[in-house]
Amino acid sequence: MKAAPVVRALGGLGVRQGIIHTGQHYDALMSDVFFADLGLPEPVANLAVGSGSHARQTAALLVGLEEVVQEHDPDLVVVYGDVNSTLAAILVCAKLGVPTAHVEAGLRSFDRGMPEEVNRVVTDALADLLFATSPEALAYLAGEGVPASKVHLVGNPMIDSLYAALPSLDPAPVIARLGIPDRYAVATLHRPANVDTAEAAKELVDAVLEVSRQVPVVVPVHPRGKARLAEAGLVDGGTVRVVDPLGYVDFLSLVRGAALVVTDSGGVQEETTVLGVPCLTLRPNTERPITITHGTNRLVTPALLPAAAEKALADGAATPAGELPVLWDGKAGPRIATVIAAWLKGDNLAPASQAKRPE
Repeated sequence: MKAAPVVRALGGLGVRQGIIHTGQHYDALMSDVFFADLGLPEPVANLAVGSGSHARQTAALLVGLEEVVQEHDPDLVVVYGDVNSTLAAILVCAKLGVPTAHVEAGLRSFDRGMPEEVNRVVTDALADLLFATSPEALAYLAGEGVPASKVHLVGNPMIDSLYAALPSLDPAPVIARLGIPDRYAVATLHRPANVDTAEAAKELVDAVLEVSRQVPVVVPVHPRGKARLAEAGLVDGGTVRVVDPLGYVDFLSLVRGAALVVTDSGGVQEETTVLGVPCLTLRPNTERPITITHGTNRLVTPALLPAAAEKALADGAATPAGELPVLWDGKAGPRIATVIAAWLKGDNLAPASQAKRPE
């Protein structure tokens, strides 16, 4: 979702490019369908690393990415987000002396217990071009000593993909196919802190089951947490509908029509902000605080979830708190592509070229 607008915009500028698919998201419903829904070209390589511990997965990524980068000898490698693939790619390129750009730079939860936070910090320390999605990221990067000349505030390319898909987002056929009522909630639960221990998973599932007594809950289940959540009591039946992962358009269609979203995902916090859907995030912190100050998001604990859900459902459809975040206008991809194309030509661009850095 983050790459597609950048890939399209770079293509429009005539920049030669190829996509490396690491296979970290390997399920067809979380991989192939996204390429189709987003109109992405076939990757030049698919490493098919699959799942595993952080060490095993990252090790496989390091070996595979090194071979592909050496084979293609790119002038620049663009990495996205904060997953293990992002970390592995930035490390490989740093060792090989290949310049890199990081899309979604500067997001911070300030919780080093999150594997993604470690990935973010390391990636931003090594990247040559850093593309920030929101203004607070500029201050965080400056505080970590990242030179201002590397940083550009460009907006959020994930929102570009959302705006592009908006005319196709129709909840009705998805609702009919899943056999759910018109009023429902959506829950996405996959973060390790929430599902990787039996105790945490049980607390989470009990809270979601409480919510399901107020409104039917649809849960597209990520492969990594499926067995653990089932053991904790999250099974299909009654007012809980457990389904396989959905494609990009189907999932956002479901979110668009929801009365409430419960999640521990970062991207869903952003999408509900734009769609105006109430979002309760089951985490103690978020690297996307702008979804709280300028959106519909609220952080909750499992213990507080049922009461928070009751209030959100009673309040009805949410509206973003004030204006949407700066530059979340569907044009982030072209901004990123313009900077990259100029960099490839050797042009020097001003830091944070699309907005002023905060004082």
